[in-house]
Order: sequence, then structure tokens, then C-alpha cells
Amino acid sequence: MLGIGAFKQRLPRPEEALPGRDTPLPLHNVHFVNGQPLQGDFAGLQVLDVGLGCFWGAERKFWHLPGVVTTAVGYQGGVTPNPTYEEACSGLTGHAEVVRVVFDPAQVTLDTVLRTFWENHDPTQGMRQGNDTGTQYRSALYCHTQEQYDAAIASRDAYQQQLSAAGYGEITTEILFPAPPFYYAEDYHQQYLAKNPNGYCGIGGTGVSCPIGLDV
Repeated sequence: MLGIGAFKQRLPRPEEALPGRDTPLPLHNVHFVNGQPLQGDFAGLQVLDVGLGCFWGAERKFWHLPGVVTTAVGYQGGVTPNPTYEEACSGLTGHAEVVRVVFDPAQVTLDTVLRTFWENHDPTQGMRQGNDTGTQYRSALYCHTQEQYDAAIASRDAYQQQLSAAGYGEITTEILFPAPPFYYAEDYHQQYLAKNPNGYCGIGGTGVSCPIGLDV
């Protein structure tokens, strides 16, 4: 018999997932920190969606990265359309908490973005990140081009060697191309730690360096 909360350690079957809604959640399309749009066509830029635990602290890591134009948080990789935060946290949508990273490849390389991803969480923990437990906290890379996917796989394999040497287990990161639908989270989650400087940040890495993207 499964213990309390054990169902949140597995993704829901389609018939178990919450129905969601047809209408996206309202979005104030302005980045609280830099004034850039959160949503757009982003011509000439690259978009990569990353899940590395609670999206509050994860987003802050990326908006501080030089060459990143804008960031937004949302839900991705599940079944339920346009979920709310409470629904995602229920374990019945299948979504991960993710950060949409929009970056200028002329200013920062894809490898550097990937290195920032790997080094700021523990990608070997399965359906959790630190004390945050549940499918929404799983490690994920959702790629928008074949180049991104190939680079993500290569970076995973390179980092696995370093993690194994340091005594860590197998990387559990979900790497997908094409990227599944991205649903923007509620306004109050966008750039949360800029709006709430003393808010919770569960982000933390293994201390093991990733041997890619050493261009900055």
C-alpha cells in the first residue's frame, strides 16, 4: 500500500489528470526586473525551458545571467491545460515547475545556459529537489531545437562523469524535444524573489562543476 503522498512520486495517468481549462491564466506581460516582455515571438533569440526545483529561486539564477533577455515561470511537461499553482502542486497535472529562459546567442552560449542549469540543482534526485518533494520539482530540459536537444544530451553525459566521480547516482533529468506546451504561471509567481526578496529559495547545487560552457 502506498504511503501518504507517495502518488506524488509518479506522474499521473492521463485519466487521473485534472481537466484544467481552455483559457490561459492572466499574464502581465512585463518582466518585473528588466521590463522586457515575458511572452512574444523572440525573433533572433533562443528559448530553452528548464526545471530545477522550485521555480522562484531557479528563475532568479537565470535573469542574473548575462545575455539572458527575459525569463518567465510556468508549468510544463504534463497533461492538464492551463493549470493553476495549486493544481500543479497536487501531483495531478503531471507538470514540472519550469523557467522559460530567453537568451541572445550572440551574448551567451547555449553551453553556458546549460552549465548554469546543471550546477544549480542536484539532477539525480528524481521527483524532488532537496526538501521539496513531488513530480513538479523534477529536473527537466525542454528543448526548442534539435541543436539544443543534442547539446543537452551531450552536457548530461559530460556532467554524469563528473557526478559519478564525486559519488552521485544517475542523472534523472527529463530531456525532451520538441518542447511540450508551456503554460505561464500566475502573475504573483513571475520574478517572485524580486517582488519578495526574503521569500523562499530552495535552489542549490551539488558543488560539482560541469565541464562545459566555460566562456564567461
